[in-house]
Amino acid sequence: MAHSPSAALPIAASGRQISPAHRWLMLAFGVFAQVSSAIFVHGVPFLLPALTAGGMPLPTAGLLVAMPTVGLCCTLIAWGYLVDRVGERIALVAGPVIMCAAGAAAAFTTGYPALAVLLFLGGIGAASTNGASGRVIVGWFPPDRRGLAMGIRQTGQPLGVGIAAMSVPLVAERFGVAPALSVPALLAGLAAVCCLLGIIDPPRPPRAQATGANPYRGSRTLWRIHGVSILLVVPQATVWTFALLWLHRDLGWSLAAAGALVTGTQILGALGRIGAGAWSDRVGSRMGPLRQVAIAAVATMALLALTSWTHWWWAAVPLLVVASVVTVSDNGLAFTAIAERAGPFWSGRGLGIQNTGQNLTIAAVPPVFGALITATGFPAVYLAAAALAAVAIPLVPVASEKPLE
Repeated sequence: MAHSPSAALPIAASGRQISPAHRWLMLAFGVFAQVSSAIFVHGVPFLLPALTAGGMPLPTAGLLVAMPTVGLCCTLIAWGYLVDRVGERIALVAGPVIMCAAGAAAAFTTGYPALAVLLFLGGIGAASTNGASGRVIVGWFPPDRRGLAMGIRQTGQPLGVGIAAMSVPLVAERFGVAPALSVPALLAGLAAVCCLLGIIDPPRPPRAQATGANPYRGSRTLWRIHGVSILLVVPQATVWTFALLWLHRDLGWSLAAAGALVTGTQILGALGRIGAGAWSDRVGSRMGPLRQVAIAAVATMALLALTSWTHWWWAAVPLLVVASVVTVSDNGLAFTAIAERAGPFWSGRGLGIQNTGQNLTIAAVPPVFGALITATGFPAVYLAAAALAAVAIPLVPVASEKPLE
């Protein structure tokens, strides 16, 4: 039974109450933790200009800045298991503490091998926030607010990228590569304190009373949602990875103008995630809006392919902006559905599997589609992304979706 949006929710076994204000405060702390994680993982690549200016070959520098992503992908499911066993508060505190320690140590590191190890460790800590806070949202927010709350939670990544773009290169230019990592270290430490003081794990039934011990057995619904998300992350990664290069190389925009447009699309994408979540709350469904987003992604990417092929730049640039919003709007819908469907003892692992599949796909897009761009050009890449998104449409498990509870 759905709770009233304004009702206070009791904590099991303690009789304490959670006010609506505290509920939203916990969401804010979860977003803050995700922002610090995004700055560490996605901000390190902004060190490439400083690294290469110091004489490091680009392939070596690329390997170095990839270490946080490697650490993240290796431990997402493990962090999810910890969340399922002991709760999200521990994960939301321990992960940022690891990021803070790794970043602080990196600020005093002079050797690149040691820096690589510390970046890997920081990525391990960053992985904790990706799967966490999902159960906090599902456990403390009523069904008619979860989509909105998860959409807000999903803004952490673009916000983190934006903050990193403004801070990390500037600090690296003035003080050096290692001190630049003090930026995410400081924010991670503050996030750990906030989560320690503010996060309360939602109540869960005793394990003996839990139904459906493994939600992946006897049902393909969760696997289908994972598959849909992997397919739909391809157009997202395509737009995010190559938009700047396309605007600069094919359209002749300056790097400053192209960068400004890409930054603006990040902000619009964050708003799109919130809007999609609110939409799913209003209609009482996650899968219906998810399928509509998939259809919109196919149409947008196909039109982008057509207009870039015909050199209709007057239409191609607005379509790029639309695609930047549409292709990220599915994230919160899928995350919410997985956390709800997996249940209180599997949501951490479910979100860990979700993040692992998406991050591995995102990592594969630049080399694979980069080679395709070299061979055929941007229109073929946009069309390929549209084709993969089209495969996702019939996979969305609309028929098997359960009523929101």
